[in-house]
Amino acid sequence: MSETARKIWRVLNMLRRGLGALPVLLLGAAVGAALFWGLSPYRAAPTVATAGGHEHASGAAAKPATIWTCSMHPEVRLPKPGLCPKCHMKLIPLESTETAGMRVFTTSEAAKALMNIETAPVQRMFPTAEIRMVGKVDYDESRLAYITAWVPGRLDRLFVDYTGIAVKKGDHMVSIYSPELYSAQEELLQARQAVQNLQRSEVDIVRRTVQATVEAAREKLRLLGLSDQQVAQVEQRGKADDHVTINAPAGGIVIHKNAQEGMYVQTGTRIYTIADLSTVWVKLDAYESDLIWLRYGQKAEFTSVSYPGETFTGTIAFIDPMLNPVTRTVKVRVNVPNPNGKLKPDMFVNGVVYSKVAAGGRVLDVSLAGKWISPMHPEIVKDGPGFCDVCGMPLVKAESAGYVTAKPTEEDKPLVIPVSAALVTGTRAIVYVEKPGADKPTVEGREIVLGPRAGGYYLVRHGLAEGERVVARGNFKIDSALQIQAKPSMMTPDGGGGSSGHDHGGGAKPAAAADTPAAGPKLPTLFLQQVQMVVSAARKANEAASKDDLRAARDAFAALAEAIQAVDMKSLTGHPHMMWMELSMRLGNDAFEGKEAKTLEEVRRAAQSLKANTASLQSQFGLGHGEHAEPTTGPAAGEVSESFRSQLQAVYDGYFVAAQALAGDDAAKAAGGFAQLRAALAKVDMSLATGETHGAWMKHKAALDSVLAKAPQAKDLKTQREWFAPLSDEMIALVRRFGGGGKNGYVVIYCPMAFDGRGGTWLQGSLPVRNPYFGAAMLECGEVKDTLRGK
Repeated sequence: MSETARKIWRVLNMLRRGLGALPVLLLGAAVGAALFWGLSPYRAAPTVATAGGHEHASGAAAKPATIWTCSMHPEVRLPKPGLCPKCHMKLIPLESTETAGMRVFTTSEAAKALMNIETAPVQRMFPTAEIRMVGKVDYDESRLAYITAWVPGRLDRLFVDYTGIAVKKGDHMVSIYSPELYSAQEELLQARQAVQNLQRSEVDIVRRTVQATVEAAREKLRLLGLSDQQVAQVEQRGKADDHVTINAPAGGIVIHKNAQEGMYVQTGTRIYTIADLSTVWVKLDAYESDLIWLRYGQKAEFTSVSYPGETFTGTIAFIDPMLNPVTRTVKVRVNVPNPNGKLKPDMFVNGVVYSKVAAGGRVLDVSLAGKWISPMHPEIVKDGPGFCDVCGMPLVKAESAGYVTAKPTEEDKPLVIPVSAALVTGTRAIVYVEKPGADKPTVEGREIVLGPRAGGYYLVRHGLAEGERVVARGNFKIDSALQIQAKPSMMTPDGGGGSSGHDHGGGAKPAAAADTPAAGPKLPTLFLQQVQMVVSAARKANEAASKDDLRAARDAFAALAEAIQAVDMKSLTGHPHMMWMELSMRLGNDAFEGKEAKTLEEVRRAAQSLKANTASLQSQFGLGHGEHAEPTTGPAAGEVSESFRSQLQAVYDGYFVAAQALAGDDAAKAAGGFAQLRAALAKVDMSLATGETHGAWMKHKAALDSVLAKAPQAKDLKTQREWFAPLSDEMIALVRRFGGGGKNGYVVIYCPMAFDGRGGTWLQGSLPVRNPYFGAAMLECGEVKDTLRGK
């Protein structure tokens, strides 16, 4: 306990004796909060005033002015202490991103202990995925035998008169009366008599003919269901029998009896079904998320409540290609030997499969190294090529079923992290990586690309290196702390406005503007050129993703990854360096997912994320304008006449009058701006636009007319601001098509807090930000999203 804490404790004891328990409890709570705040990483460093009137951290160099934020609404950032404009909570000081980093979290050893922060290594190993399933025992369909009537007749006797009886192959099952069978026996006897009568015939052809008749009569009886032994008995007896006995074709259990004595049957009528239970099927239900770890030929274990403590084993022989849409499961069939008949059909079982996982999601099974396996009967495994002993199909290599069968190497070991270390946000996740060598416990947030889960681990596809340490416990607390500081986190990927240039009245320009060559420190020309190459590669990747050529799309994303790696950031410092580190991480993940995609759907999903991150890159580094920019808006030169541009400028002027009036909370002036806009729109001479330009203008004019027609003649600011949003969307589309704003163009600004979090966009001719949706309440709330170049 520190000396300060001891003094406070002695004071509390003295007060307790004099004041009683309740006041002391209240005071103690306040002191405890103060102590925690003293240990908390969120508190601002103490400051002292110098002779020059500037504030400095104790014992440190001068630091930037303190920014104040709201713990409930971290997107709020103000230059002075006070109350949150949204919830009226007291503002707290915000740690400067310039010194702490975009996703860096630093705390004290004491606070780390209070937060129970624990780390785990990023390592290479073969994790074991444990797939648990439920199911039940079923008959082996390949071992079912059916007794059917081969001739029409009457069932005079059923020797097996109930189900469940065990029979052996050859046991008599049913006696059937059949006139057709009687006639066939007579034909055989008559043919034999003819042979005897013509034995002494000198005509050879006659002897051969009658002998052939005998063979034909015998074959007919066989086709009618008599065995060779029964046919021989008919010949020995020399007399036809109107009844015939049908014997069991295989041994097993009679599981179905479909007829009764005295019943008349037709050819093909099923009488009995016999199941051989020496081998049974166990059908397990596997969730679709577990299918990646299941392979044909794997060993499966299961238990039944009928035999506590006993474990049965079998081999996966079939994985159903169809998914049950109701249960979202897939049937996995396991072949199980059942020599003692313990397993009964319809018994419930609990199964488990242990899959040792290798890199790339493959399953490791060294016992199958160099082996050949039957594609129909996985229990048939041989040392070399050949044929299945059961079905005769050619054997295949075990590797073709998705196994790693050779002796595993270090390359086969996947990179893994504990499940608790990842804050999952879809295919990607946020992890907090420990920074070695720091004076205080420090971690840095990182967005990574995850593979599938294997037991207590996630496979890491991209974003981490072996040997790094990630926070495995306490990461939610760290994420919450970063969110309070308005930094990028799992819940606020863009930092609630803090790191993305979003300013809420703090007096500083948005980062997107501050980092451009025109508005902030000049960035190295080589860096800007390399970043422009990244933008160009991203555009090509997006174009490739829109087509149906998977290989070309993957190649384009691979080229993007190379362009990102080629960027030289050594000359960057401060905020530009941190912004590039953040955006290159996101773009790198996009490039990785695109080049590793296995389907066009995966490519397009990566492209969708790439578009948003590329737009942020252009905005943050001023690539929307200037010598390094690419044209993003407007028609080709000479496509629109100067007269038409002049009339369009009058439309823009009316819009800007309304926007400035709303930002100034002047409803009357805003109404005048809307009227000016309507009048200017009506005066535009459409004949000045020809060809495709004419059609485009008519389309945009119709959209603007529709918005203006629906807009009420409102005199209050709330209603005016509500329909200013769709009007702004149409104006932005108009400028994108026809240009405007001269050499400098117009800027597109976005405020995520407008309309209860739905957000709102608008145009401005220049900075600083002037928010038309909040006015004086949050005048500078907004971030620059794009710069639309003029013509």
